[in-house]
Amino acid sequence: MADINHATDSAYSPEMDGPTHEATYRGFVRFVEIATTVVICWVLSLAVGGVREAWITAIIGVVLGGIGGAIGALSPGIGWRAPAVVAVLLALMLAFY
Repeated sequence: MADINHATDSAYSPEMDGPTHEATYRGFVRFVEIATTVVICWVLSLAVGGVREAWITAIIGVVLGGIGGAIGALSPGIGWRAPAVVAVLLALMLAFY
């Protein structure tokens, strides 16, 4: 059962490791940001393939979105911005191609 004997304020109890909790939360938020941007790339790639009949370009967009996500995951300073560049290019291609 759940332990209901805990402090009511926002402070961490001595049994909890506050910095580890915060680091885990930051890592989770970073992962969600990158994964969401990669999925947006995939959706835009499918839209380019379906609307513009450019399926080779759509495949390249999916691959580049995945590579951008990997780059963003491996370099904390870049993060979600790497796949966002691919998403912007795909959106421009969808709008003007």
